[in-house]
Amino acid sequence: MGSFVIQSLIAYFFYFKNIFYGSTKPNLVSWFIWMLAPLLGFFFDIKAGAGLSALPVFLAGFGPLVVIIISILNKNAYWKLTAFDFICGIFALISLVLYIFTHNLEISIIFVILSDGLAAIPTIVKSWKFPETETAAVYLAGIFAQTLALLIIKNWVFSIYVLNVYFIVINIIIIFCIYRKKIFKTV
Repeated sequence: MGSFVIQSLIAYFFYFKNIFYGSTKPNLVSWFIWMLAPLLGFFFDIKAGAGLSALPVFLAGFGPLVVIIISILNKNAYWKLTAFDFICGIFALISLVLYIFTHNLEISIIFVILSDGLAAIPTIVKSWKFPETETAAVYLAGIFAQTLALLIIKNWVFSIYVLNVYFIVINIIIIFCIYRKKIFKTV
């Protein structure tokens, strides 16, 4: 668990640095949902008596919270939000609420994925159109962490592995959007 935390902190350090210098301009709708979902999960974990095992869940929400704060405080990191961004955010919030009130494990996991996917769409669109406004470090770290998590799964049940697979796929999509112009650059 310690290596996941260290790797995550290093990745966020680069992301924070690039926000501070204005080269990364996060889409705050995406990052708000990416903050809210883990912090809600942390609250539920603490309420259930999880103790220190809830720390990684807290950190998963704390990183996006810092991204939001730095972005708001730094005018050079401002990204203009559109109606499309807000529509994605509203549907992501609705999916998050449905997740909270669903009492079927498989269905609630689908709502978590739907919420996160809807939150990711504004960042995917921004990264596709303006790849220079994103930093791949946190997304690469996400792929690494989720791949390691898959390697230690002992019970291959849908509800156990599906989130890891989803996070790998969504991070690959965002990284592809960031680097696609460099990958397919004609000589």
